[in-house]
Amino acid sequence: MTASPADSCLVSEFRPSPNHGPRAGGREPDLLVLHYTGMPSTAEALARLCDPAAEVSSHYLVREDGTVVQMVAEARRAWHAGASCWAGEGDVNSRSIGIEIANPGHDFGTPPYPDAQIEAVIALARDIVLRRRIRADHVLGHSDVAPARKRDPGEGFPWRRLAAGGVGLWVDPVGLTEPGPVLAPGDRGDDVAALQAALADYGFPVPRDGVYEAEMAAVVAAFQRHFRPARIDGLADASTRATLTRLRAARARLITVDPVLG
Repeated sequence: MTASPADSCLVSEFRPSPNHGPRAGGREPDLLVLHYTGMPSTAEALARLCDPAAEVSSHYLVREDGTVVQMVAEARRAWHAGASCWAGEGDVNSRSIGIEIANPGHDFGTPPYPDAQIEAVIALARDIVLRRRIRADHVLGHSDVAPARKRDPGEGFPWRRLAAGGVGLWVDPVGLTEPGPVLAPGDRGDDVAALQAALADYGFPVPRDGVYEAEMAAVVAAFQRHFRPARIDGLADASTRATLTRLRAARARLITVDPVLG
């Protein structure tokens, strides 16, 4: 049973965190950001998310068995995304709802996400996006909004399965054998500028200087981690670029049908 009113009927426990504040300008959330906890145990993660000294929090946490904990009311600005940006706007915390998924992450062997947990994430996320009318292309990973710093929820996270459950936007990635040139660190010019423009159009925080440097490679790797996880190397091969083109076309079709929900 919940100890306090929760925003979703899927919440099993309300464990309040003191780490939150008002959304800047009274902003309504239009992004859903998914994380992994990146700690050895769920108990440690919950303790940290509720520790005032840690200065981090999230609206929700989904345990490995699929139970859902709420820590911050959706109306409040939880402190889950840190220094981040999407579609040219910083302060992602003010415009997002955060879900932490209990998983040790890259630093502890990236164990697979259990089926019960993923089914609970899908159900919770679907509840949120429907209530909040969050667009499909606005369901993101922490690595999407902070590519230079974060890798979660990781390449093992089943984004395709979420999309099949009605959460997020997914297209089948173009195969690794797609022929074409590879853009890589050290490259510069019109082809790099065009790729930067395409990534920025989708929302990624990418430089717009026509130069392929470390920051650009981090954004490409983040895109691969979410949408082309078969190989994550930060190199813009033909498969990566063609998958991005396919993704942007799918988003354009959805927005034409419903500009809000996309």
